[in-house]
Amino acid sequence: MDVPAVEAAGMPPVIERAPLSTAASAAAAGPAFSNAFTFDTLLARCAQSEWNPDPKSMLFFNDDERKYGAEEFRTLRSRLYQMREKMPLKKVLITSALPKEGKTFVAANLAQVMVRQHGRRALLIDADLRGARLHQALGTSSTPGLSEYLLGESVQRGPMENLFFIPSGRTVSNPAELVANGRLKFLLTRVEPLFDWIIIDSPPTVPVSDSSLLDNFCDGVLIVVRSNTTPFDMARKARLEFQDKHLIGVVLNGIEADSSPYSRYYYGVNGNNKEMQETVQG
Repeated sequence: MDVPAVEAAGMPPVIERAPLSTAASAAAAGPAFSNAFTFDTLLARCAQSEWNPDPKSMLFFNDDERKYGAEEFRTLRSRLYQMREKMPLKKVLITSALPKEGKTFVAANLAQVMVRQHGRRALLIDADLRGARLHQALGTSSTPGLSEYLLGESVQRGPMENLFFIPSGRTVSNPAELVANGRLKFLLTRVEPLFDWIIIDSPPTVPVSDSSLLDNFCDGVLIVVRSNTTPFDMARKARLEFQDKHLIGVVLNGIEADSSPYSRYYYGVNGNNKEMQETVQG
């Protein structure tokens, strides 16, 4: 299907500007999608962007099914589908206790492995408005993005079929307030019927409150912990933050292959490729 390209700047025509920005009015008057908002509408109007994915950290943009770490993501995908049989699970928040644990790496590759199944669609959202790196891993522009949308003004479509991306957008001074103003909840409500999975990369949970706010809009939370790096008390603090909310599991990142008899009990991702581990440390 030939899809008309939209300039990757400004506001995609599928979204209209809303003059009101208070929390009370945002849900009702926020950026309004057209009434006949379907997947075909989104496909035709989202920004068509050139992507140059980082080959060291993005595992599924080629046909090498044996690439190191790929099997662990397929296992994680299977576990999430098993959970879905017992609970509503579509919007998954990826966070960590601290920066540089690998949450961006996990979020990006989890979205990719989801769309490797025939006909499955995934929307990947960079909601880390403080230290966004997803656009770097995917090799694309950071704008227009979520901050533009949340301010009242943006979806990218790249080379991988059925994978769509909302980057973080430009840096803003009030990210927590933007997350809480009602527009993101409205966006997720409108796009949720169009996708099989929505994967959201968030800021780390210990330094700032954004991920706790984002949890309110999600069905499940995965916490990324880096092996031999994350302090125990920080990991415990992150777990306690979400244990009474939507916590569904922990991804143990950076483990050596077959290094521990316990590794099979975790969603073991990444391994002895140090260069790959350090490429995306969002």
